[in-house]
Amino acid sequence: MMWFLCSPYIGATGGLFLIALFGFVVLLRREKRKMRQFFERNGGPALEKAKIIKIYTRDELKQIIKSTNFIGKGCYGEVYKGFLNNQLVAVKKPIKDNIAPNEQFANEVIIQSQVIHKNIVRLIGCCLEVDMPMLVYEFLSRGSLDDTLHNNNNDDKKVTLDLDKRLNIAAESADGLAYMHSKTSKTILHGDVKPANILLDDEYVPKISDFGISRLIAKDKEHTLTVIGDRTYMDPAYLQTGLLTEKSDVYSFGVVLLELVSGRKATYLDNNSLLRNFLDAQKKEKIPTELFDKEFEEPRDLELLSSITRVAMGCLSLDVDERPAMTDVAERLLTLKRCRV
Repeated sequence: MMWFLCSPYIGATGGLFLIALFGFVVLLRREKRKMRQFFERNGGPALEKAKIIKIYTRDELKQIIKSTNFIGKGCYGEVYKGFLNNQLVAVKKPIKDNIAPNEQFANEVIIQSQVIHKNIVRLIGCCLEVDMPMLVYEFLSRGSLDDTLHNNNNDDKKVTLDLDKRLNIAAESADGLAYMHSKTSKTILHGDVKPANILLDDEYVPKISDFGISRLIAKDKEHTLTVIGDRTYMDPAYLQTGLLTEKSDVYSFGVVLLELVSGRKATYLDNNSLLRNFLDAQKKEKIPTELFDKEFEEPRDLELLSSITRVAMGCLSLDVDERPAMTDVAERLLTLKRCRV
């Protein structure tokens, strides 16, 4: 029996086990140290001090970041759906180095978490223990306006947005953007307003998304180093100068309105024929009835579509100074909504 306990085979096995255990402990400590470095580099101490947003651990989000929960890609990266504390959320995981580093990221998250409006997607929390921080948002069940309006979900039964829903989406989206432009401590410029960044809840109430993924810019720091956004909806003035202003978002929103009244998708690759057709009709001073969605043919509907188009064309003026402020756009659309009721 003593021979068995003192066997060189048992001693060697025990030695290997101890070496493996020691190696595991070293790797674990190294991983924890690395996670702490990521946490500090991504502005964790500043966010902890602010105490205004939930900071999730990597392990808490690991259960969501898997292929079965993948729901799509955005300008920020990959998007996953899952439950956290019995709440359905959307987790955005970067796929490239496309976010602000260090304290700037923390400052943007703090500003974004303070934006509370019924037509803006709510930021719930973030994870900082990774190389590129992950963001956690409320989940919107009906996806984007782009998916719903253009039936991108490939459902057997096409969803047709009636005119009242489209008007409500236009009015409330404008109200969300107006809030960002004029009713926050810092002017928040979206920089990438488009149907894909307008999400819809169960009742088709719109919520502006991805605004924090563009830039949160103070009035004295509006000049960007690189052009951001989808060229289909991009303000020509911004494209030429790189100067992002509130009126840049107004222009992009004008293109969104054209999609709502026509039911057709604007496309940069076809030289933006949708926009050109509406501009041609404006030059001829005619109501572009033939460009409206064929779902709506009642005189009352055509009158409303014409009114929305006039708002859109004001937003699309090449003279930046002639474009209305987003607060004016929102008020005009809300007035149309009240008159419609």
